[in-house]
Amino acid sequence: MKTSNLIKCSLAVTAGMSLTNSFAARRPHIILIMADQHRADALACMGNSAVISPNLDSLAHDGTLFMNGYSSAPSSTPARAGLLTGCSPWHHGMLGYGQVAPKYTHEMPQMLRNLNYFTFGIGKMHWFPQKSLHGFHGTLIDESGRVESPDFISDYHLWFQTHAPGENPDATGIGWNDHGAAVYKLAEQLHPTVWTGQTACELIRNYNQKEQPLFLKVSFARPHSPYDPPQRVLDKYANVDVPAPFIGDWCGEYATPLDPEKAAKDAPYGNFGDEYAKKSRRYYYANVTLIDEQVGEIIHTLKEKGMYDDALIFYVADHGDMLGDHYHWRKTYPYEGSTHIPYIVKWPTGYGFKAGGKITQPVELRDVLPTFLEVAGGEIPSDMDGKSLKLLMQGKTDQWRKYIDLEHATCYSEDNYWCALTDGKIKYVWRFHSRKEELFDLAKDPHELKNVAGIAQYKKKLNEMRSEMVKHLSERGDEFVKDGQLVVRNKTMLYSPFYPKKK
Repeated sequence: MKTSNLIKCSLAVTAGMSLTNSFAARRPHIILIMADQHRADALACMGNSAVISPNLDSLAHDGTLFMNGYSSAPSSTPARAGLLTGCSPWHHGMLGYGQVAPKYTHEMPQMLRNLNYFTFGIGKMHWFPQKSLHGFHGTLIDESGRVESPDFISDYHLWFQTHAPGENPDATGIGWNDHGAAVYKLAEQLHPTVWTGQTACELIRNYNQKEQPLFLKVSFARPHSPYDPPQRVLDKYANVDVPAPFIGDWCGEYATPLDPEKAAKDAPYGNFGDEYAKKSRRYYYANVTLIDEQVGEIIHTLKEKGMYDDALIFYVADHGDMLGDHYHWRKTYPYEGSTHIPYIVKWPTGYGFKAGGKITQPVELRDVLPTFLEVAGGEIPSDMDGKSLKLLMQGKTDQWRKYIDLEHATCYSEDNYWCALTDGKIKYVWRFHSRKEELFDLAKDPHELKNVAGIAQYKKKLNEMRSEMVKHLSERGDEFVKDGQLVVRNKTMLYSPFYPKKK
């Protein structure tokens, strides 16, 4: 599939920017591949045999699979702010779904550009304004139909208009947050997943700056709804036994059966029955498989160009998708379907790290940028919350965090305003409005089927985790912690005092 000449023009503009510094030539290319709303267990390499993901499984085999990768603020914009800045929600300023600020002190593309990388972004950015660059030399974006800036048309929609004039790119008819499912109605090559993958391949094929390393961000807008795989890919799941949702003993308030034809198609809560949920999962998994195919194309192109072995390649997601677990849909929740994400790193050849390894320490999107900076020969700022993953690869676990913090401002329901801590083995959740506590023993109960906060044998652990939460929230002042006790909040805070003020 041919894409526009915009990539060639962008490369031509910077053709004179090649480095003469010999150190730069030794620095690896950095390829960041991410998907929107891809939950951690929707990969075969993460233990789900129902998912067809051979290329991502192969990438994990060539690199490191981080088993406890998380998204600290599990909705699109705050998660992407954390990835962009290397900071925690409190320190980049977005505690829930809002607008990514136009400018931050630390920004991934700009920092790598300052280290003389050629920086380019393809796919979904979800920034505001929508054509913000944050240091990229250029972007070609797909914004999932969102129009938030005056006269905005995404690059994908412009490309679509030249390849299918008069057609509707949203002909499948499913809303952007609906959890129903349908087959993609147009030719497969028009699917936004294919456009994103093939546009990335074109840039890689055209990249000939021998002494200037490439930073390429490839950001797929799926498997986020609409769950709309092409028929060819869905057919791969014809005989696959798709698992039903996990239902805890604590979520009975949402257990009343609902009719999918009468309820809101994007309802954040609801028991629509196992068959409805399994259909949504089947189509969602097929969208993952379509992404996996495009990741395979990208890897093949990198190998053809001789760029694969010495490249640092990440695969992550901004957050997960509940897919009916505990009668919850979409994201923004503290539960594993929402917060736990794929986290695969393929290291450059010569680093000496064991291929196919698995690491269980809790990692997060904030750790991506510090890793990039260390590999690129830059300095990691002291006020950046994330850490370079090389610490874990070098066995320096004593220098790693004990727990990762998670949170989200009120969304979908009044009580969905929370902060959590987890190490992948235990998870503590504090509800700001209601004082409700939840404790899940993930080591014994990975699907969070039982809230053990009220069980006597977990009292000591509950007290320990509550104390850890007090420590975590203390820097926020008396509105969050007073006299060593967690404070019930009457109002939601969406932006922290660290959110960049508009000039």
